[in-house]
Amino acid sequence: MSALPTALATLDRIILGKPRALRLSLACLLARGHLLIEDVPGVGKTTLAHALAQVLGLAWQRVQFTSDLLPADILGVSVFDRNTQKFDFRQGPVFTQLLLADEVNRASPRTQSALLEAMEERQVSVDGITHPLPEPFFVVATQNPQEQLGTYQLPESQLDRFLMRIELGYPDPRHERALLAQGDRREMLAHTAPAMNGAGLLALQAEVARVHVAEPLLDYVQKLVAATRARVDIRLGLSPRAAQGLVRAARAWALLEGRAAVLPDDVQAVWPAVAGHRLEACGGSGVQPPPREALLRAIVEAVPVPR
Repeated sequence: MSALPTALATLDRIILGKPRALRLSLACLLARGHLLIEDVPGVGKTTLAHALAQVLGLAWQRVQFTSDLLPADILGVSVFDRNTQKFDFRQGPVFTQLLLADEVNRASPRTQSALLEAMEERQVSVDGITHPLPEPFFVVATQNPQEQLGTYQLPESQLDRFLMRIELGYPDPRHERALLAQGDRREMLAHTAPAMNGAGLLALQAEVARVHVAEPLLDYVQKLVAATRARVDIRLGLSPRAAQGLVRAARAWALLEGRAAVLPDDVQAVWPAVAGHRLEACGGSGVQPPPREALLRAIVEAVPVPR
């Protein structure tokens, strides 16, 4: 547990004024989840991904997603060796502990789908041969808002593989002034010591799995998930994968709070980040769909909290 406060304090020195987003990011990785950071350009999405890799002591690779990027540019390619008369597989950048998929929604759907197997099964299959990925393995993806030029909408199957989606937003005046006075945050990263390493993170992930979840808490999660499937103003309810992710994320949040058991507050703390990107509101004929934040809040308010 001692490494977690150090990791959070270090992240807070790099990404100013965003403590909740930082805690959610760390909880996501502790829960063995992939993270999607969505926001306008220039607010620190890539810097946060770089900071997570540096502070957690992970090997990482960055891929800039563009419209002409091919699946082989991510996964790797088999090359014929004339000396051995065999094909040798040359690993792509996905063979790392943390893959930063920068502006993931600027690539075509075909290229985006190259990550599906890696994100779900932590392996890739090329030319009929399966190659395991390192442990731990995470995808931290950034994306610009869909209304911006040159972006593709991520399909539901890919969105469902991201445990959490967070936003950073603009800094408040005090922290923006600090950013102006202190200079580029990436220069700080070069002199930032890791708070742990891959082995330490794996140990913390095992500790998250041991955080107790009582039966009433599981009932609570089931009712929240069922509520998303029953509402007529939601096009597609939460999947079983999302329900499992909600439990894992609540366990990780409880661990960050220093507790060995999950409370309803933990579920509610991670609920918007876990459920928000998976739910698509829909309105009736001529009716505007409700804002996503209001929808998430209405679901939580409608489901009784276990006592």
